[in-house]
Amino acid sequence: MLLTVDVGNTNMVFTVYDGEQSIGSFRMSTNANRTSDEIGLWICDYFRRFELSIAEVEDVIIASVVPQVMYSLTSSIIKYINRTPIIVDEDVDPGLRYDVDGRLGVDRAVDCVAAIEKYGSPLIVLDFGTATTIDAVSENAEYLGGVILSGIRISLDALFTRAAMLPRVELVKPGHVLGKNTVEQMQAGAVCGYIGSVEYIVREMKSEMNAENIRVVATGGLGRLIAENTDEIDVFDPQLTPDGLRLVYEKYKREHRIKPRPKQSKSSKN
Repeated sequence: MLLTVDVGNTNMVFTVYDGEQSIGSFRMSTNANRTSDEIGLWICDYFRRFELSIAEVEDVIIASVVPQVMYSLTSSIIKYINRTPIIVDEDVDPGLRYDVDGRLGVDRAVDCVAAIEKYGSPLIVLDFGTATTIDAVSENAEYLGGVILSGIRISLDALFTRAAMLPRVELVKPGHVLGKNTVEQMQAGAVCGYIGSVEYIVREMKSEMNAENIRVVATGGLGRLIAENTDEIDVFDPQLTPDGLRLVYEKYKREHRIKPRPKQSKSSKN
């Protein structure tokens, strides 16, 4: 089995693969003060709860945009899984080709690699997380450029924090734009306004890319809310980042000619 770890600013998402098949996923909040024992014991508890064997984990691969948590996370994996994790951008390059100067953040590069493999190119890849990123890939599978904007939850939280009379509201799309009360008006502004921003950026990107049959793929914790309410997004794929990590791991194995470890017996379950 392979364990992938996507470390974002809000959550760390762990996904367990048996070959190409995802057989389980769990998440915990990203907290730089969490100890390696807290993380390790939490991982062990998940494996026990779902009758998975830690002894069968052949490798662990991590993509992180939060350096502050890496020492504890890496230590927990070494201590509790007995594996030295593979770190994307340190131990292995994601393999994304660029038509611009500079490089993407590791999470965005992994998303693009996965989207190219799963959906072909040209394409536009959106990741709705703490920040929302929108990236363009050419028909030659080269990165062309992108956009970063505040995540929808950050935008709504900022409104609550900075405006004394406005309440904290649930992040849902109201049934109409003409809100009849403060809550509906805030929801319409946050969600409908965000959808409008995304649609405008995607349309402008398509125009600048000057290509045909550009597929638009979205992922991320808040992606479903936006994807279900616009025709500009063709596919919502919650597995895009972990699938990308699995693909990067396969690349790492090929480069290092790593053979699969033998499976442990059922009696070794933790």
